[in-house]
Amino acid sequence: MRELEAQVAQLLGRLQALEAQWAQDSTTSSQPPSTDKPWAPKSERQKTGRSSGAQRGHVGKTLKMAEHVDEVVTLPLTGHCACGHAWESVHAQGQVARQVHDLPELRLQVTEYRADVKVCPGCRHRQHAPFPDHVPGQVQYGPRVHGLAVYLNASHFVPLERTSEILEALCGARPSDGTIVLNLRLAADRLVDFETQLKAALLQQPVLHADETGSKVNGKLQWMHVVSCAQLTLYGHHAQRGFAALEAMNVLPQFEGFLMHDAWSTYFKLSAKHALCGAHLLRELRGLAEHHAQVWAGELRDALRLVYHQQKDGTITPELVESFEHRFDALLDAGLKANPPAPPVPGRRGRTRQTPGRNLALRCQQHRLAVLRFLHDEGVPFDNNQAERDIRPWCVKRKVSGGFRSEEGAQHFARIRSYISTLQKQGMNVWHGLVSVFRGDVIMPSFCC
Repeated sequence: MRELEAQVAQLLGRLQALEAQWAQDSTTSSQPPSTDKPWAPKSERQKTGRSSGAQRGHVGKTLKMAEHVDEVVTLPLTGHCACGHAWESVHAQGQVARQVHDLPELRLQVTEYRADVKVCPGCRHRQHAPFPDHVPGQVQYGPRVHGLAVYLNASHFVPLERTSEILEALCGARPSDGTIVLNLRLAADRLVDFETQLKAALLQQPVLHADETGSKVNGKLQWMHVVSCAQLTLYGHHAQRGFAALEAMNVLPQFEGFLMHDAWSTYFKLSAKHALCGAHLLRELRGLAEHHAQVWAGELRDALRLVYHQQKDGTITPELVESFEHRFDALLDAGLKANPPAPPVPGRRGRTRQTPGRNLALRCQQHRLAVLRFLHDEGVPFDNNQAERDIRPWCVKRKVSGGFRSEEGAQHFARIRSYISTLQKQGMNVWHGLVSVFRGDVIMPSFCC
C-alpha cells in the first residue's frame, strides 16, 4: 500500500512538472518570445495611467523644408481670372513653394582610369603609371557597391541571392554570391584593427553585459556570444558554448569589473564581480507562483519589483534596503521549507534532481550578493537587457536568412556586426562607415566611452 502511495505521489509530481513546463512562456522562463503561444503574454511593465503614443512635451519629428535645393521648377500662372482678365499679362508678386524630397535616379557611375605608358629612350623599358590601390583589375565594382552589398547582408540580414536582386533592381549591378562573400571577407580583414581596439576599450569599462544564442553552421548548432556596454559591442562566433568561446574572444577572462549575466554557470568561472539579471529572476518567480503554486515566490517577486522601482525612482533609503534584505532572506528560507530536498533515487548515480523552486532558492542564497548587486553598487543595472538587445539581431538573422556556410564566414560576419552595432550605438552613419572600409580609410568609432 505504501509503495502504491509513493508511486502515485511520484506520478503526480511528474504530472505537475510537465504541466508547468508546457505552460512556460517568455514571461515565466528564459524562453524567447518567439516560442510563446499565439495569445499575447503578460507584460512585467506596470500601468502608468498615461495614454499610448507621444506624451505631452514630446518633440515631434516631421519632414522640413530644405534650405538648399537641387532643382527649381517654376510654375507660371496661366489662364484667366474669374473676371475674365488674362493672368499672362499680370506681373507675379511672389511665389509659394512646396518641396518634394526624393532619390535621384540610381545607376552605376563608370570611372575609367587611363595610365600613361612610356618607353625609356635609353634601355627601351616600357612602363605605365601606377593605378590606385582600389583599382586592382581591369574591371571591378567600386566601394559604394561593395558597401551596399555588405550593408544589406550584414546590417539587414538580406540573403545573398536577394542582395544581388536588390542591387540589380536599384542600380543595374548584379554581383554573384561569391563576390558578396568576398566583400564580407575583405571587410572583416580590414576591421581587425577595429576589433583589437574594441577589446581593449571593453576591458576598461566598469560594467559589461554578456549573453549567447545558438547559431547554425552547415546545419550544426554553434554559438554566437556577445560582450557589450551602452556604447560598444563585440560579437564572437564559436563552435562551443562554454569557456573556450570566452577565451577565444579574449575579453571576459581578463575583465575585473562588474559582469551582468543570466546566471549561466560558465560565467561564474570568471574573475569578474558578478551581477545577476533581475528580469530573469522575476520571470522565474512568476512561473513558480503561477504554475507551481509557490506563494513565497509570488511574494518575493512583488517585493523585488517594489524595491527595484524605488531604486529606479530615487526614493530608496538605507532603511528600505535593509528591510527588503531581511524579507528576501526570510522568503528564501520559506522557499526551501516549501521545497524540501528530494531523497536519493536508489540505483541512480550523481546528484538527485531537485524541484525548480528549491533550485531557484538555493541559487539566490548562493549568489545573494550578485542578485542584489544593483542595490549596493552604483552603475550596476537591475537587468541584462543591454546584452539581450544586442543578441536579438542574431535571432532575426536566424529567421530571415538562416545560418552560415562555414565557421570562417560566421566569424567574419560577427566582426562586421560588431562594427555596425558600435557605430549605431554612437549615432554614426553605418553606410558611410562600410563604404570607408572598402576605400581603405576605416571610420573608427570612439573607444573612450
